[in-house]
Amino acid sequence: MVPLAIVSPANHSGPVPNRDRPVTQTPDPQPQDGGTRQHLQTGALIIIAGAVLLFLLVQARFLLTSLAVAIIVFSLTSDAISYISRLKIGPLRIPNWLASLAAVVMISTGLFMLSSLVLSQINTVLSTTLVYSERVPAAVADLFAWMGPEVETAIQNAMGSVDVSGYLRTVAGQASGLMQATVLVILFVGFLFAERLWFDVKLTSLLGGDAARANRARRIIGTIMHRVNYYLLVKTVVSAITGLMVYAVAYAFGLELAIAIGVLTFVLNYIPNVGSIVATVLATFVTYVQIGEPGPTMVFFFVVGLIQFLNGNIIDPWLMGRALRLSTFGIIVSLAFWGAVWGIAGMFLSVPIMVAVMIVSSHVQGLRPVAVLLSREGLPDDDTSPSLHRPWK
Repeated sequence: MVPLAIVSPANHSGPVPNRDRPVTQTPDPQPQDGGTRQHLQTGALIIIAGAVLLFLLVQARFLLTSLAVAIIVFSLTSDAISYISRLKIGPLRIPNWLASLAAVVMISTGLFMLSSLVLSQINTVLSTTLVYSERVPAAVADLFAWMGPEVETAIQNAMGSVDVSGYLRTVAGQASGLMQATVLVILFVGFLFAERLWFDVKLTSLLGGDAARANRARRIIGTIMHRVNYYLLVKTVVSAITGLMVYAVAYAFGLELAIAIGVLTFVLNYIPNVGSIVATVLATFVTYVQIGEPGPTMVFFFVVGLIQFLNGNIIDPWLMGRALRLSTFGIIVSLAFWGAVWGIAGMFLSVPIMVAVMIVSSHVQGLRPVAVLLSREGLPDDDTSPSLHRPWK
């Protein structure tokens, strides 16, 4: 009997079914679907985070606007305090704590004086407006007399239905929060000065002890402070000159609210582009309500408009130079956004915030397109910018 040999597949020399046939794998659609799902989840999370952030910005606007103003005030005075602390009076040297304390006292005094001045002028405007409120409908309707008596009557009736006293109470209520914000700003400034000695150490520790990254971050912060300080300095000088000139014109016309018009012009000119227009319209409206004659009112409007045009379109850009290099359209968008989020305070802070966003975005590779869009010529700052090498202390 011949034994049968068991042939294993490993020793089989013949062809094995389906072994020599090329194997084709069908693509698995799961990774693509999973990637799409992941992108959708990421987009949804970004939208939710943006909505939550916007909600927090609106709800905490009083606290955040006060903090932003405090940071700007601290930035304006920090270099001066560092210089004073390095001065020597004979063999003695002014301690840093004493210089910081003196700075907080001077800042507190200045902010209280400015707030009191603005509040007093707002109260003067409100009280005077109540006196002239009965003349406002007739004065406004008289502006449209050339369109016919029917239009004039309709406008007078419409203006008569406006609750002027209610609007004035709303404005007075918002103005009363100015003093509270001033106190909060002073507290924030005091704590910032108390912490300023450890800023460098905290920044280095925050970046994992990397001295190069910390130095780069300090240069970026120094650039932001330098640009914002220069912008505010130029804006203050131009606004003060404009306010004094408008006050002189209002005084020459014999207006009762000449001082108030000058102060409000000074304050409103800090709002870019829109502030000067609002200040001119308000001053002209007050002039027409008090004088009641179109001829002198048009002369006043022409003179004040010429002052605003020369200071805002010639002197202001000449002093600014290339310090900001911000897109005009970007300024309008920033003004509208922060005005909607933080109200009037957001309008004042729109340009400093835009400067900070542009400079930071120019140093983050993923955000550089944002910096390009916010810059005027599409050339935001980079590491070669001389202003980045300005020390921050």
